[in-house]
Amino acid sequence: MTVSAHRPKRILPWLVTAILILTGTMASSQTLSVQPLNLVGTVSAADWEAYRSRFVEDSGRVVDTANGNISHSEGQGYGLLLALAAGDRRSFEQIWNFTFTELLIRDDGLAVWKWDPSSKPRITDRNNATDGDLLIAYALARAGAAWQETRYTNAAQKLAKAIGKSTLSRTGGSLVLLPGSQGFGAGDRPDGPVINLSYWIFEAFPVMAALAPEYEWTRVWRDGVLLLQQATSGRVRLPADWISLQNGLQPKPADGFPPEFGYNSLRIPLYLLRAGMTEMEWLRALKQRWSAENEGVAVVNVVTGQVRERLTDQGYAMLPAVLACALDGTPIPEPLRTFEPSLYYPSTLYLLAKSLLGEKYPQCV
Repeated sequence: MTVSAHRPKRILPWLVTAILILTGTMASSQTLSVQPLNLVGTVSAADWEAYRSRFVEDSGRVVDTANGNISHSEGQGYGLLLALAAGDRRSFEQIWNFTFTELLIRDDGLAVWKWDPSSKPRITDRNNATDGDLLIAYALARAGAAWQETRYTNAAQKLAKAIGKSTLSRTGGSLVLLPGSQGFGAGDRPDGPVINLSYWIFEAFPVMAALAPEYEWTRVWRDGVLLLQQATSGRVRLPADWISLQNGLQPKPADGFPPEFGYNSLRIPLYLLRAGMTEMEWLRALKQRWSAENEGVAVVNVVTGQVRERLTDQGYAMLPAVLACALDGTPIPEPLRTFEPSLYYPSTLYLLAKSLLGEKYPQCV
């Protein structure tokens, strides 16, 4: 399998050009639009090495150090994206090789979501995680365009088509992204379909449109924005991580999951900022909530408003800082300017935020 990962089946120079064009031009017919990022060169060599040496094995496996040292498609996608941002082609290739040989083993072209070093076989759940698939396809496409590497572009196109075929679903007038190809649809559970709004990686959708134009990617991200507005219209003004859209009704917390704005949803504002959607009114409400004089970044019950856990790691503290910078030009506090990696997830969020700052808001740092 490793050999085939390195051998392009066909050359698609037109697709590279289309990706470069569409990342800069796709916009909503409404007021919001997706603004492209350059990505390459936005993570310093020192910051990337601190991250790589702690979380990326020589095999290319990205390790979730707070979750039993498993690997997952999300982590592989983040690793590819950060390697590209750092301009590290060698590490990108290693991460891609692991992803291709160990995770891209499903018949439908999607990646299995979890690889567990303590299990034999390593794959115990063959379902996919659609955000991981999106991250991988997006990073591959951007790397293919940046480095003129058609292997990556071809692989990205194949994955984008698989995402479109297996995870897009119509419900109540919306076109939504199911978190996985199995287990979340209207026919899979009584409160289905169930979605996770943190799986909408807004910056990736214009690239998906270039890779697989037969699917309505603009509609997907636009409907995601509308669903986010609906999910944040209540008293607490926070979306639950897992949301039921049963019968096309008002979004509500899904059955069987804590009704919480938690570790998943706290990355939604970062995804909005990375896509240039700074004009969303909800971001200002969240900025106020996350301020030092209020509750800060926390896991919150979206029904009662009760805080279950406050999150103080540097990576989480960077989220309100980058939000204040993007909305008001507030400088990043000095303690957050030097990367101090701790656990995989907050460290990843930190570098995604710092990459954005370096490209769009250098005045804040």
